[in-house]
Amino acid sequence: MGNKEPFRLGGRPLHERLTEDMPALTESVLAAVTTRVPAYGLMPSEELAGDINRVIAQTLKSFIGMVRTKSLPDEEELAFMRESAARRAEEGIPIEFVLTAYHIGVQVVWESLTPDVRPAEVHDVMAVNSLALRYLELITPAVGAGYLDQHQTIFDDERSARHTLLTALLDGVPADAAASRTGFRLPPCYLVLALSVGSHPDETEPGVDQLVAGRRKLRRLRAELERQVRGPVLSSLTPEGGIALLPHPAPADEVTARDWDRLKRLIADVARAAGAEITAGVAAVAPQEVTAAAKLADEIRAVATASGKPSGTYRLDDVLLEYQLSRPSAARDRLAAMLLPLEGNEELLQTLETYLRRGSRRPTATDLHVHPNTVDYRLRRIAELTGLDPTDLTDIALINAALAARAAQP
Repeated sequence: MGNKEPFRLGGRPLHERLTEDMPALTESVLAAVTTRVPAYGLMPSEELAGDINRVIAQTLKSFIGMVRTKSLPDEEELAFMRESAARRAEEGIPIEFVLTAYHIGVQVVWESLTPDVRPAEVHDVMAVNSLALRYLELITPAVGAGYLDQHQTIFDDERSARHTLLTALLDGVPADAAASRTGFRLPPCYLVLALSVGSHPDETEPGVDQLVAGRRKLRRLRAELERQVRGPVLSSLTPEGGIALLPHPAPADEVTARDWDRLKRLIADVARAAGAEITAGVAAVAPQEVTAAAKLADEIRAVATASGKPSGTYRLDDVLLEYQLSRPSAARDRLAAMLLPLEGNEELLQTLETYLRRGSRRPTATDLHVHPNTVDYRLRRIAELTGLDPTDLTDIALINAALAARAAQP
């Protein structure tokens, strides 16, 4: 600014007054920040008295220098603020709280001055106010950049460590060695999930970039998993699915029915957040057993899908028959052969599967959009061709097994 006369307040140069009041102002700013920003109030007292107090004092010194010289902070002063913001990122203080603290500091200083303004000093006060706003405009992106750079470094490091641990566990590396290498503490148990993720409507919308829509879906899926699961989630996921290891606080043999129900609700919530259907195979195992469990979970997922089960979460107990029939054997081939007479007749196969799922002719007719008499005719035709009567309780279990065996064939 061209005017070299100092800003005045209360009949004296403002920068002299601020310098004199700096110890009291530092204390007032610290009290206001710890009271109004909960995350700062929870910091250890030694940190508040040390680093945080030092940052406030240095920032006030920078503000006073700006008032004295009527010029904005230089690069060295901004670098100090960036470094301070990086430390707050390391401590996990949310960025909105960090930025709020700077605004609180300026507000506290301003409120300490306004009661002593004399009429002749109103012009100086307005000029200082304009300068303070420019000051906040300058330091806000500097603080944000320092915070976000460090936050991204932390995120990248943790993501790399998680991927390293996941890869090691899947490859059969001894769990304790894998954990010590990455700095993670292993849980008593992992819920190993093999996920199949359906398409979001945006992925099939004409004119929409499918890759972008898929990535957005995946980001929502990951965010919901992280939000609901306590502890680091290890995952390797694409928009189509993949593997995820959820830490569990109890050993595998102590996972309760309530825990399984909670997991089912969690996956349902994740599916809603992603905006897509999810089918998950799951197995609960100790960390050293992840390799085999991942293979089993994926087989469960594949069996549930091939068997026509709705989206949801499945354990081995949920698909025992279908899983067993998915293993190659003479019995499986014989069962599948029972339905050979229906090959090529999708109308009869669809009617058979729908009838067995719905349990009676009228709901089946509704689902297929046909008359109930048409369902009766098709069921009789199935019985004639296969020798198995879908309306006979003694044949239903065998037909279900035959359908599972047929679905499991390559």
